[in-house]
Amino acid sequence: MADILLITGLSGAGRSQAADDLEDLGWFVVDNMPVELIEKVVELAGSSAAYRTHLALVLGLPSHQERALDVVRTLREAGHRVRTLFLDSSTAELVKRYGASRRKHPLDDGRGGVEDAVVRERSMLEPVKGAADMVIDTTAMTVHQLKSRIAEFFATAGSLEGMRIAVVSFGFKHGIPLDVDLVFDVRFLPNPHWDEQLRPLTGLDDAVSRRVVEGDLARAFMDRLESMFEVLLPAYRDEGRSYLSVAIGCTGGRHRSVAIAERFASWLSTQGHDPRVTHRDIDR
Repeated sequence: MADILLITGLSGAGRSQAADDLEDLGWFVVDNMPVELIEKVVELAGSSAAYRTHLALVLGLPSHQERALDVVRTLREAGHRVRTLFLDSSTAELVKRYGASRRKHPLDDGRGGVEDAVVRERSMLEPVKGAADMVIDTTAMTVHQLKSRIAEFFATAGSLEGMRIAVVSFGFKHGIPLDVDLVFDVRFLPNPHWDEQLRPLTGLDDAVSRRVVEGDLARAFMDRLESMFEVLLPAYRDEGRSYLSVAIGCTGGRHRSVAIAERFASWLSTQGHDPRVTHRDIDR
C-alpha cells in the first residue's frame, strides 16, 4: 500500500513551491504529473521501500486536475491511502503574481487576459477543491509561511496517520479565514475589550481566559460544542477525512476567540488528538 499526496490547485497559487518544500522534507516528488501515468507511477513506487511511504504527485494542467477525482477513487479502491492538497489564492493576488513573473497563464489565450484565465480555471477546478482533503489559501502567505504550514502537516510519516485538526482564532473585522472547514462565531459572549484592565491583554492571559470561559453562557456553549464534536469527529474519520480545520471568531480576534480556541483545543487533547492552534489576529 502506498501513501500518496496529490497536489492540486490554481496556477500560481504555490503548487511548485509546495513540491519543493515536500522534497526538502524527504518526500519523493513528481512534478507536472500527467494524470494518465499516475497509476503506473504508484505501481512502480510501491515496489520500492524508499518511496512507499512518501509519494507526492503534482498535477499541472487544469484538464489533468479535473480528471484526478476518478484516479483518487481508483487508487483508494485499490487499498492505497490517498490525500489531496489544494493550493488556492485570490484572483487579484494571482493576477499580481503573473504580472510580476511575466509568465503566461496556461489558460491565457491572448484574448481575455490573465484575470479571465484565472476566473475560468477557478470555475474548472471548483469540484477538485470541494473534494480536497486540505485547502491552503496562499493569498497572504510568504514562501516561508507556506513552507511552515507544509511542514506542520507533512514533516513525518506520522502526520499521515489519523485525522489532523487545526484550530484557528480570528477577528471578523479582519475577514473570515478562507481555508477552514467549520466557522463558529463567539461574538455573543461578553467582550473583555470593554474592561480597561483586560483590554491590553489577550485570551492567552489567565485573567481574560477566566472572564471568557467561566461565564455561564460560555460553559453552556462549550458543553454543546464538545457534544457536537463527539458526534462529528468519528463521522469525519469514518468518511476518510485526513484534515479538519475549525475557526473560532470574535470581533477583533484578541480576546474571546483566543480563549475559546484554547479551551476547545485543550478538550480535543483530552480526546486523544494533537490539534495545531493558531491565533491569526492576536497581535493586530
